[in-house]
Amino acid sequence: MHPPLYLDYAATTPPDPRVIQKMLENLSIYGNASSSHFLGKQAKLEIENARMQVADLIKAIPEEIIWTSGATESNNLALKGAALLYQSKGKHIVTMKTEHASVLATCFQLEKQGFSVTYLAPTADGLLDFEQFKNALRPDTILVSIMHVNNETGVIQDIKKLAEETANRGILFHTDATQSIGKLPFNIEDIPVDLISFSAHKMYGPKGIGALYIRRKPRVRLFAEIHGGGQEQGMRSGTLPTHQIVGMGEACAIAKNEMTLLYPKLFLLREKFLQAFPQAKIHGDVKNAFPGIVNISFPDNIATSLMNKLPELAFSVGSACLSKSDEPSHVLHAMGLSSEDCLHAMRFSFGSLTTVDDLQFAITLLQKALI
Repeated sequence: MHPPLYLDYAATTPPDPRVIQKMLENLSIYGNASSSHFLGKQAKLEIENARMQVADLIKAIPEEIIWTSGATESNNLALKGAALLYQSKGKHIVTMKTEHASVLATCFQLEKQGFSVTYLAPTADGLLDFEQFKNALRPDTILVSIMHVNNETGVIQDIKKLAEETANRGILFHTDATQSIGKLPFNIEDIPVDLISFSAHKMYGPKGIGALYIRRKPRVRLFAEIHGGGQEQGMRSGTLPTHQIVGMGEACAIAKNEMTLLYPKLFLLREKFLQAFPQAKIHGDVKNAFPGIVNISFPDNIATSLMNKLPELAFSVGSACLSKSDEPSHVLHAMGLSSEDCLHAMRFSFGSLTTVDDLQFAITLLQKALI
């Protein structure tokens, strides 16, 4: 039995062999980075080098990078931490209906704690209308959270324009950039965001490690969610996993050097794929989308039925984070699709290991499986 052809890079990416090698080298560095002896200092040195690599990818300074277990924790820390610390200024939050479950669920929890949340609907192509966004901001708005690249459709929001608006009003701006960091250029000197969540396993690094960028000028502070030994500037206590952190640092260093080469390859793969299926309905604005993610449907074909016919292909019929849910995609629902329409939608996502031959193989199989 051969493993299926992997076309689910938006769910997770295979770790780069160079990342694996770097992690293996660091498994023997077993000292606790909080210890003051030589072995502890050795681990701390590796961790701080990785912090510089992560910061360098987005043009930040190392002190602005906080280690977390992944983007879900980063989103929780950013939203809860900011809301609780700045609630004396107001208790209103603005986000979108198409956000990742970890953002939406966190907002639901904050509502239970007395916060008011406005959930903005996208246009039919998945984009956020700027006038609608401005009208949603209120004097008591303290935080905005808008995803950069949508994990289901690949649609890219103009977070620079949105963040400039919030900066002018003194409102904190958070973005879940899990699907964009390491794939698209991101310069915090150019985009005035205050908080950025991202994860290693979406950029060919290991699972279980992520980061939260917290701007220093002007200074942003957060209420801690995990208390203990005071690691990570007191915002995220816990013994740091050296080998995972080093893996994320290496993944970021590789991404900095190679993502500009990967983008045109993904663009060509997407165009070849879409040209093969002129009858498909595309969900999301292709002109404003990351080319590594394609969400399409075939009206006469249920997505799960097609998946059962195609064991040779690994793709998605929804967000991997909600794979146990029988509910239709909340992202597509927000874009105006009915529950019935959502049942036909499937996501194909490409990456560094996807070849033209691989894609042609997938196209041929899918064409045969279609009714």
